[in-house]
Amino acid sequence: MNNFSDIVAYVRVVEAHSFVAAAQTLGMSPSAISKAVSRLEERLGARLLNRTTRSLSLTDVGASFYERCREALGQLDHAESEVSESRGIPRGRLRVDVPVSLGRRIIVPALPRFIAQYPEISVHMSMNDRVTDLVQEGIDAALRVGNLSDSSLVARRIAQLRGVTCASPEFIERYGMPKEPGDLPPEHCLQMFKVGNNQTREWTFRKGDVEHKILPAARLAFSDPESAVAAAVSGAGFVRSLDFTVEAQIASGLLQPVLEDWNDGAYWPVSVVYPQHRQPTAKIRAFIDFVSGLFPQTEASASVRANGPRAPNNTSRPELRARLAAQPIP
Repeated sequence: MNNFSDIVAYVRVVEAHSFVAAAQTLGMSPSAISKAVSRLEERLGARLLNRTTRSLSLTDVGASFYERCREALGQLDHAESEVSESRGIPRGRLRVDVPVSLGRRIIVPALPRFIAQYPEISVHMSMNDRVTDLVQEGIDAALRVGNLSDSSLVARRIAQLRGVTCASPEFIERYGMPKEPGDLPPEHCLQMFKVGNNQTREWTFRKGDVEHKILPAARLAFSDPESAVAAAVSGAGFVRSLDFTVEAQIASGLLQPVLEDWNDGAYWPVSVVYPQHRQPTAKIRAFIDFVSGLFPQTEASASVRANGPRAPNNTSRPELRARLAAQPIP
């Protein structure tokens, strides 16, 4: 097949929804990607993409052809991985998806060490705070924060991170220090919402057997923790985020933690997930082992189904390195 590279270019354009993004992924120029897709359409005698200056959309034929090509490329990747497995060497292209803050603060800075350790692996990383369809988008593995519900995924829990509620000293002085969760007016609690469905994330407080939930209702809402923390520093209200996203602000006195004795319910797992129909190839196992070393280890580190039961983890969490930040708390 002498147009294999054109097919790869087409698949990457569809996945990235952009000629420019596909070009960056493949290390080519956008014009070269456009010419590759045009050659493929000419060879097939059919239009695969509807192009405008602002958007791309698949034709019916293009959608069907993309599914066949994506499946074929996946089979080729799998065949390559099987050969690598027989040699015991992690190699090939590894496509991973991570939350933006977690990727920016922890994973990306560590990637040079990863590719130095595994010289036959190339990493293609996407970063976003929406829940991606790993199978549909051809992702080998992803990092997720929070409890998982997708039964089509296998997960390995690699960390357990702690949340903290805080506000600026000026805000606390103005409205008072809360002694219990009921003292927190919802309108003073900054909203964090899930990308995709805009659902506001509920806050759960727990002390022993007593649990209290708050649905934030402030007039400011954010999809990422760093923006919410910045708003809290400016005196916008109370914020709840993973402790490492506010560590520097608390240390400098810009934020003050509250209700620390109600934090029994403020722990969230970090997991590496991958489709259950895929065997954890050498490159996926290498990635899991590597990112596990970037976090404190937990007892619940064995691979389990994402919606399966989990044993409680009562061990104390060791301090994670100072620059860690993670995706918005579920």
